[in-house]
Amino acid sequence: MGTRVYVGNLPFDTDASAIRALFEEGGRRVADVKIITDRDTGRPRGFAFVEMENESDAQAAIQALNGRDVGGRPLTVNEAKEQAPRRGGGGGGFRGGGGGRRPRGY
Repeated sequence: MGTRVYVGNLPFDTDASAIRALFEEGGRRVADVKIITDRDTGRPRGFAFVEMENESDAQAAIQALNGRDVGGRPLTVNEAKEQAPRRGGGGGGFRGGGGGRRPRGY
């Protein structure tokens, strides 16, 4: 297991310092908190990643916080998984063009 922890179902008004305080309860050590925001609006998307100092702190945080109610919402806390490589997105291809045939009547 890595030291990155996924935190989902966060209230949208939760800030990084509140997340840090939550994860530091019980003496756990947090290296970094990154709240994910919408690229168009800049508003939080309701989830974050917390980098813990070590694996035992990460595991302890998952055990202590998964399902815990924060702001009326049960948190989802688990090991962060690496993002799969994205495919596609770039020129070429044969999309969109017509069929080369004109409709009748032209």
